[in-house]
Amino acid sequence: MNTSTLNSERKKSCINCGAELTYEPGTDTITCDYCGHKEEIDQTVQPFEELELHKYLDSTGSQSHSVELSMLQCSNCGATQHIEENYKSVHCVYCTSPLIIEDQYQEEWILPGAVLPFQFKVDKAHQIFKKWVDSLWWAPNNLQRASLNPEYTKGLYVPYWTFDAQLVADYKGQRGDHYYIEVSRGSGKNRRTERERRTDWSPASGTVSGLVDDTLVKASQNKSRQIPAKVSRWKLEALKTFDTNYLAGYVTEKYTIPLKDGHLTASEKAKEIAINWIRRDIGGDEQRITKMDMKLSDETFKHVLLPLYISSYQFDGKRYNFYINGQTGAIHGDRPYSFWKIFLAILAAVIVIGTIVYLTNF
Repeated sequence: MNTSTLNSERKKSCINCGAELTYEPGTDTITCDYCGHKEEIDQTVQPFEELELHKYLDSTGSQSHSVELSMLQCSNCGATQHIEENYKSVHCVYCTSPLIIEDQYQEEWILPGAVLPFQFKVDKAHQIFKKWVDSLWWAPNNLQRASLNPEYTKGLYVPYWTFDAQLVADYKGQRGDHYYIEVSRGSGKNRRTERERRTDWSPASGTVSGLVDDTLVKASQNKSRQIPAKVSRWKLEALKTFDTNYLAGYVTEKYTIPLKDGHLTASEKAKEIAINWIRRDIGGDEQRITKMDMKLSDETFKHVLLPLYISSYQFDGKRYNFYINGQTGAIHGDRPYSFWKIFLAILAAVIVIGTIVYLTNF
């Protein structure tokens, strides 16, 4: 299955001039860039829609909360994105290659239940990029002349699955408590006493239980464009109930990791959580778990969208990609290295070490 992206599924026009309204990052408003008209996004408090997991793992149940979208595939990197009918030309959000509008096809997706809106505009993303360039060690001195094309800097909502479940795990194991004894070593004048640590093991068993809340699992995969872990950390307490107005003016990636595969990943994470709970329950200095029987119940999920800026820059005829977290501003990207800076640094280190060795043996 290919990585997929879609532009906001509904466009809203300005009541004054007819231009497209776009989301204003960091606010709860959509605005018109032409006449300045603003509209508030409805902030009526509604709980996030948690969907019953096993109903949606059934192929028939998954269609009850889905919509059909028009998609286009990039022939260069394999990514696909949704294109509005009035777009005359468009480029791939990942590799900037032109897309052929006549090649669009229909595909369904489960509607998101929550969205984490962008907190700053694209111009601030460019400022973060420039600051990052200035801070790079071992970079060529003229990297500051890197050419950043604003046209190819895109705000992208990345899809994730979140899973909730009640976890119960019965376990058997051992608790290890450290203690120390004095041990004599050597003989004669070389005889000495050392303190040696030992562990007293005792049987342990019990049951741990609790709510596993919002296990986050990435819902898309693109082998040619992996989103770095450094920028994939969001503050989920800021999630808002899904409203298409937050998507206006941005690209939204469609999940390509099926719900059932996301659930398998979440189950493995639940096992890790259960093991941590069991270790705390056993206590002591060390723990051994010899048997664990874990059960998950009342499992629910939601499809969430999280903000990311994606772009690239030109340097010495080569393209380098970078990513910025649209909430926190964390940045990570590809970068060139200066051969001469690294070579001279190594040479200087060798000279310093050689000097120290010479003076020591003098």
